[in-house]
Amino acid sequence: MESFLQIAPHSLAIVLTRIGTGESTGVSESEELPRHHTGYEIFADFKTENTQHVWNQRISDAISETFFLGWIDEHVLLIQGKEDHLEVLREGWMRRSLNPPRGFHIKYLGKQNDGIV
Repeated sequence: MESFLQIAPHSLAIVLTRIGTGESTGVSESEELPRHHTGYEIFADFKTENTQHVWNQRISDAISETFFLGWIDEHVLLIQGKEDHLEVLREGWMRRSLNPPRGFHIKYLGKQNDGIV
């Protein structure tokens, strides 16, 4: 099993990469750089993307119990919740059933081995 970085107690770092401007929905349709989002907007979209899918009730329940903790360096979303809910999200990511916010891909959850995001 993979190891995950823990920034703060009961927290999880979700490292995102932005989808190119041609593929992204809801970000920008012009040739300019995509519109800057706040971390909380991205977190809200992440929750929405993962609570709309009734077929995976465990992820829906777990994500609804998480809270926004922070946004680091414009690509790391920090969330906080009970450890069992975070474990459901980790499992969902490993099984590729955890959805990213619109306009992003989930690169990984924390970084294994070296402990640095």
